[in-house]
Amino acid sequence: MHEALFQPIRYGAIEAPNRIVMAPLTRGRADKAGVPSDLMIEYYRQRAGAGLIISEGTGISVEGLGWPFAPGIWTDAQVEAWKPVTEAVHAAGGRIACQLWHMGRTVHPDFLNGAAPISASATTAPDHAHTYEGRKPYGEARAGTRDDIARIIDDYGKAAHNARAAGFDAVQLHGANGYLIDQFLRAGTNLREDEYGGPANNRVRFLREVLERLVDVLGSERVGVRFSPNGATQGCDDPDPASVFGAAAKVCEDLDLAFVELRQPGPDGTFGRSDVPRQHGTVRAAYSGPLILNSDYDAATAAADIAAGICDAVSFGRPYISNPDLDRRIAAGAEFAPNKGVPQTWYTPGPVGYIDYPPMAG
Repeated sequence: MHEALFQPIRYGAIEAPNRIVMAPLTRGRADKAGVPSDLMIEYYRQRAGAGLIISEGTGISVEGLGWPFAPGIWTDAQVEAWKPVTEAVHAAGGRIACQLWHMGRTVHPDFLNGAAPISASATTAPDHAHTYEGRKPYGEARAGTRDDIARIIDDYGKAAHNARAAGFDAVQLHGANGYLIDQFLRAGTNLREDEYGGPANNRVRFLREVLERLVDVLGSERVGVRFSPNGATQGCDDPDPASVFGAAAKVCEDLDLAFVELRQPGPDGTFGRSDVPRQHGTVRAAYSGPLILNSDYDAATAAADIAAGICDAVSFGRPYISNPDLDRRIAAGAEFAPNKGVPQTWYTPGPVGYIDYPPMAG
């Protein structure tokens, strides 16, 4: 059933037996130092039937991580704690990429000892940040200097090296959802007048330089990226998404990236909504590698879009919370198990709503 989802595919150096991807999902089960917990070993092992797992957002530095109990990849302790996670996935026959995350202006000053977060420009994210003391209004970011940019690129390079040392098969640059890369890409948050701002070809410069560093460290066959090219996210928006994400896709083509993933909510999205047309056609026209699409797919629509050549694979996010064996359920034509106790248990410490979902019977 849904045969298109069960054809093998190659993402650069990774050979995947199916086209079902586990999308990155923040779950908050590390400790305050960003060190993965033992619970994460079982969580990822349970989901190793995906053709490719993309890890939850993983901070590249103290400066870039502003989510309570999210993991990092900048210290030796973090690297050592990730090793049994990747080993468990591999032992179960899976493949896993580390999503490299710098949150930019959405890092609350509480995480930075009161200092301002860094962004493309001096702007403030809307709404509230999640902190260890509850929800608080975001602080105003400061515009990153050229020295800041060079230092952050170094942080990405070190994170990529650490991810490989931790046993990850690849990395995915988080360029979506209103975080740092996205803040540079979009005109609504990038007000710069130097070589990193202005026209779209300038606003993709930071993206290009970060990806070039990742490719230098790992090779293009182990580097992917995620974008959210249609509509506003966390106050990050652009009046001409086709222009900027067409330019971004050309960067990905120039660097021969292993894969590109797009999160594209529609007008009836269940986790974010947008009336802005989806941009996969724009990206597809400029990037010839594997294209992964995400947002509100079920098995039937995923298989149909792959069969029609709209994309090469589909990533599932929230279904993987309660369906650790999602690939088996799709193959059997079984219903997806509902998420229980959500969103309360998405981010709370402990095993409840995390590793206690049973596999499909039989």
